[in-house]
Amino acid sequence: MKVFDRFNRPLQDLRISLTDRCNFRCQYCMPAEIFGPGYAFLPREQILSFEEIETLGQIFADLGVKKLRLTGGEPLLRKDVAVLIQRLLHIQGIEDIGLTTNGILLTKQAKSLYEAGLRRLNISLDALNDDVFHSLNGRHIGAKYVLQGIDAALEAGFNVKVNMVVQKGINDQEIIPMASYFRSKKVTLRFIEFMDVGNSNEWKWEKVMTKQEIWEQLSSHFNLEPVEQAYFGEVAKRYRYKGEQTEIGFITSVSESFCSSCTRARISADGKLYTCLFANEGFDLKALLRGGSSREEVREKIIDIWNQRHDRYSDKRTEETGNNKKKIEMSYIGG
Repeated sequence: MKVFDRFNRPLQDLRISLTDRCNFRCQYCMPAEIFGPGYAFLPREQILSFEEIETLGQIFADLGVKKLRLTGGEPLLRKDVAVLIQRLLHIQGIEDIGLTTNGILLTKQAKSLYEAGLRRLNISLDALNDDVFHSLNGRHIGAKYVLQGIDAALEAGFNVKVNMVVQKGINDQEIIPMASYFRSKKVTLRFIEFMDVGNSNEWKWEKVMTKQEIWEQLSSHFNLEPVEQAYFGEVAKRYRYKGEQTEIGFITSVSESFCSSCTRARISADGKLYTCLFANEGFDLKALLRGGSSREEVREKIIDIWNQRHDRYSDKRTEETGNNKKKIEMSYIGG
């Protein structure tokens, strides 16, 4: 069956966070001054088990979800992710599974993930220049380690997309070098506008590098042409280098909101369901699963939550809401 919200948006994508932990401390997600030593991450017993994730995957698939994305934190810090992928791929109705990662662990895990049946990876990289990348990742880790992970993924056979969060005055000088590098690798690069997810990343309008501003840089160096939307709810605005198949994309949550076609639900590592990336609270599905509720009862609760959904945060964003509205941190809810 298909489930629709108050704005007739179908539920068709589910993002599942496997852990709230990460081996980076990126300023726009997990700044070290907040997520440093002594920060209380979720204890193991509070995190959804693979069995619980599989059960929720089955329920959501029954409600029309066809695509799953595994996120974090850094999802590859979770032990035996390949085993979970095998289980999720056996769910009837699930047609596609992707995983978002910072890429550091792919040199060790790419082959096993591919053998498990995973085919798509989104890999985060915000700069090629090490000085810039050090300042962004908070761990003094060089870009070469992510690039090695990308190469390992390509060698294993993955369809790879690279995500770059662009901030004005911080890494916008890396736009052209990143585009040139990944064009030469025939890898899709997606530019993400700096978003006000959570409350710890010091978001300001003046830090946002809009799609139009990025486009102006790119079009002065490359000949680009638009690519048609592949499906309803596709987030990226896609282009390709003229005469080539290699693409670039833009995620324009700030300058060109796509709330009207948002079809995504999110489940945090501890089993809370969120209907928007910018939400301030979620519904505890784990409590239902562990409290003895039947699968049908969980299913009916999810239907009710989605039927009542009316989120349009990016349509209404202002400087005030960006800085003052309490929101769940990205590392907790997943990107």
